[in-house]
Amino acid sequence: MQVNQTTLRKSLALSGAGVHSGRPVQLSIHPAPANSGYLFLRKDGEQTRQVRAEPAAVVAAEYATVLGDASGPVVATIEHVLAALYGMGVDNAMIEVDGPEMPIMDGSAAPFVDAIEAAGIKTLSAKRRYLKVLKPVGVMSGKAYAELRPNASGFRVECEIEFDCDVIGNQSYALEVEADTFASEVASARTFGFLEDLQTLLDAGYARGASLDNTVVVGEGKVVNQEGLRYADEFVRHKALDAVGDLALAGLPILGAYHSVRGGHRLNYAVLSALLADRSAWTIVEATERSARRPIFRPSLGLSEVGLRGQPAFSADRT
Repeated sequence: MQVNQTTLRKSLALSGAGVHSGRPVQLSIHPAPANSGYLFLRKDGEQTRQVRAEPAAVVAAEYATVLGDASGPVVATIEHVLAALYGMGVDNAMIEVDGPEMPIMDGSAAPFVDAIEAAGIKTLSAKRRYLKVLKPVGVMSGKAYAELRPNASGFRVECEIEFDCDVIGNQSYALEVEADTFASEVASARTFGFLEDLQTLLDAGYARGASLDNTVVVGEGKVVNQEGLRYADEFVRHKALDAVGDLALAGLPILGAYHSVRGGHRLNYAVLSALLADRSAWTIVEATERSARRPIFRPSLGLSEVGLRGQPAFSADRT
């Protein structure tokens, strides 16, 4: 388990189109100092605005996770970028984009992972702090359920999905989130959708940049994409990928396990919000190294009255 915080060794750049907006996007991710967390900078002809990746900044979580401020949305579809950073063990980064949405690339986190590996990861002198789950906290929405529970060994994600569709049906998947397992097991899993829903999404202003190049499409009882699936259970693996990205909004690496049934962005956000709203359900611990092989943890002092990264305490009535 990582003892010190990390950032990128050098900046990286990618370009593509937003899956919902359809607009071309230039993305740069830069190194950032210790204790910065993930900070998004939208810098285009329309505006220059910053927003921190944290639950209080979530303004929408339907078909993608959207961050904003009092003036409205700043940047959308942030989950794959955050999943790649979190999954690869990058603690601090400045994420600069010249439009309203992250590029969808191939619909997975793999292009971001490849770029992070090419840029390299730098270890910083500051000790890594962890958000440690102390007791189970769960939320329900109809038949959907999500829970965060203690898990001393690290961060674990467990997802179950159920679709009334033979192509998907019932699938389950569990992942111990480490850089090697994330990169090899879930990073390449693509977002998916149903052909029958396309017109409804377009009418609602979504999926304007969606194509068979960035989305697994299910229609007429089959996967429409000529290449087929990357994994037999690619659908549930992508749900796990999304969960890693959405839970990266915690602001610190999580020592805990996440379990969801029929989950999605809104449920991921809801359970993280419920956890942070219950001050008895979590604490912050700092990694210390007793030996080169076995890190231990100690409580981080002076943080009981403030939120993560020194931000104002989490507000339970934020929606």
